[in-house]
Amino acid sequence: MSENKVRVRFAPSPTGFLHIGGARTALFNWLFARRYGGTFILRIEDTDEARSTNESVGAIFDSLKWLGLEWDEGPMPDGKTLGDFGPYYQMQRIETYRKYAEQLLKEGNAYRCYCTPEELDQMRKELMAQKLSPKYNGKCRKLTEQECMKKETQGLKSVIRFKMPKEGKTQFDDLVRGPIEFENALLDDFVLIKASGIPTYNFACVIDDYLMKITHVLRGDDHLSNTPRQIQVNKALGFGNILQYGHLSMILGPDGSRLSKRHGATSVT
Repeated sequence: MSENKVRVRFAPSPTGFLHIGGARTALFNWLFARRYGGTFILRIEDTDEARSTNESVGAIFDSLKWLGLEWDEGPMPDGKTLGDFGPYYQMQRIETYRKYAEQLLKEGNAYRCYCTPEELDQMRKELMAQKLSPKYNGKCRKLTEQECMKKETQGLKSVIRFKMPKEGKTQFDDLVRGPIEFENALLDDFVLIKASGIPTYNFACVIDDYLMKITHVLRGDDHLSNTPRQIQVNKALGFGNILQYGHLSMILGPDGSRLSKRHGATSVT
């Protein structure tokens, strides 16, 4: 495979039937791969433990096949796998995410946060009362190793947060929208690994995109604000392969709002 060969992915969460908005995103990726002789990958992002189901995975398989969107790599309905970059279910890749989280901790690009849900809720209320963005205030950002150990012995559980740069901008050229930039100071120290040990979307997809050699990410523009976070994680890990992003406009209902169940049957089936 040449280094420049197009590799795109469709990465649904199996928390329900395939929405027609998701199917449209899959179609753009499939067409892009076919146009440039590339590879179309299906990846199942099943880290939502409470809502992910095997029934939904089956519905995704059935819907894509009915649409004629055959994938070149990924899990198959018969339990087999196509491709050399699996597993293609995120819940089967947990140890990989933990390894990279430990790297970020070791290099000072992430930290353990012991704030309780009640503390976080209070933070949000105070910031909103000041008409500020309700983001994490960095309370645990400067905890020493000794302070962390003390909290551990007290039985406190931690999440792992990314240490977002406080200065500068994150910039990229969107394939659809052109040049885009975000002030780093406005971005939060978001969670990489939850207290349960499960990775968040913004962390897991960066690791997977790198290891699966993804070249282009085409997705809905509801993900636009995730992109600077993912670029910063990519840089912190030293991956050095800033992807090409393209954010597609959303499908809207007749009332001009984002298409949802209240507009009627939005499932592909």
